Amino acid sequence: MELTPDQAAHAVERHNCPKCEVPAGSPCRTRASKTAVKYHTARFILVPALREELEIPVPADRQPGRPWKQGPPAPEVPAAASVAKPIRIGYARCSVATQELASQLQALERADCKRVFSEKISTRVKVRPELEEALKLAHDFKEAAPDQTVILTVHELKRLARNAAELMTLSAALQAGDIQLELLTGPLTGVYDPNGMGSMLFAVLAVAAQLDRNYIREKTLEGQVAAAGKGNHGGRPKVIDDDMLLFARALKDKGTPVPDIAKKLTIKTGKNAGKSPSVASPYRAFAEAEETDTAA
Repeated sequence: MELTPDQAAHAVERHNCPKCEVPAGSPCRTRASKTAVKYHTARFILVPALREELEIPVPADRQPGRPWKQGPPAPEVPAAASVAKPIRIGYARCSVATQELASQLQALERADCKRVFSEKISTRVKVRPELEEALKLAHDFKEAAPDQTVILTVHELKRLARNAAELMTLSAALQAGDIQLELLTGPLTGVYDPNGMGSMLFAVLAVAAQLDRNYIREKTLEGQVAAAGKGNHGGRPKVIDDDMLLFARALKDKGTPVPDIAKKLTIKTGKNAGKSPSVASPYRAFAEAEETDTAA
């Protein structure tokens, strides 16, 4: 930060705050109507010299933490047009505790990331809190300053997702927020703008995700067909198999009541093996058999 803390505070307070809606000349305030400890990001990012900072503290003479009081009015000034450096937000991840993050963190530091989020979490876990925090911060910067370039930087592509479908979900979020993606290593090394020349990468990810879904669906259907060919049609096994049904129908033809038929039957498999089926089971089996006979 090129400005001193007091200069930064005065520069920030020359603007209205888009978040807490305080007028120019006053510090930011909390929902409890107390003076905030730090200026809101959406406000200090309006000052070009402070755009790369992650937080700007409110000076002590504004009495942070005390009941908020409006200061003297200050003239509003438009944000100065300047070419600000891109804001890089880093993300590092490894799967298990035995793996190390040091190499990723060092690479992200060399890439001049203003803030780095890291976590040790398995790829099987769908929710990754630190990744969500990194994306939230990136979206906050873009919301506060739409013209500011924000880049999500990772060491390599596989640190972001387990498969193409998850990667496509992430790329859609980056496209929606106009956030760029930077890969430091691997065959796709570089910076990709989702709404510029880098959109080709995101289009390829979309195609890859669809192909991945189609492949899983086709393999599932093939497995079901193969299982059906072996007599396994899936679903819960029947309580009354063909042998039991034949015996039950013979008893029914002799005039045996259905409740008595149920008591004479024994379930062969499953958690209820060795027990008699419910009275509803023979009724259901008789009805299905009649429908099959009718169709035949």
